[in-house]
Amino acid sequence: MNIGILAVQGAFIEHEQILQKLGIQSMEIRCREDLKKPFDGLIIPGGESTVQGKLLKELEMFDTIKEMIEDGMPVFGTCAGLILLAKSLENDSRTHLGTMDITAVRNAYGRQLGSFYTEEDFADVGKIPMTFIRAPYIKSVGKDVEVLAKADGNIVAARQGNQLVTAFHPELNSDTRVHSYFIDMIKRM
Repeated sequence: MNIGILAVQGAFIEHEQILQKLGIQSMEIRCREDLKKPFDGLIIPGGESTVQGKLLKELEMFDTIKEMIEDGMPVFGTCAGLILLAKSLENDSRTHLGTMDITAVRNAYGRQLGSFYTEEDFADVGKIPMTFIRAPYIKSVGKDVEVLAKADGNIVAARQGNQLVTAFHPELNSDTRVHSYFIDMIKRM
């Protein structure tokens, strides 16, 4: 198995390190040519969603990635990745890939000082560490979206078919279970 990690901006190296701990091969997706190489799933890391969305268009990867996801490519978006996948944003008129039937709230917990750590239950996994940095949360979900975790009453993880999102950064902790969940998701597809 080989997982592509969008590596134009954000916390992509940390995802590589978690996959390496799991014995899973990964590759960095930096340009349009990288999308032609074989990979089994895609991780869109945390970072700056506006910058990532802009770079995807400038590097001519936006349409291809959107099409791959719509055609069933498994994708895992963390923090900014969640925002890029959300069909709508409550506090922003822009949308990006818009492939997942969720409404997200950007910077829902405030600026950098609003960052925090907690431990909450994640469906079929148990209590996991959750690190939130200028994080969004999911305000509402469509009928085909499964809520996987909540923190402080807010939805912070969800799945819709081939798409998995977390508002937190599982790659910033040593716990590998959310990444394992994504790997198992790919194996079952």
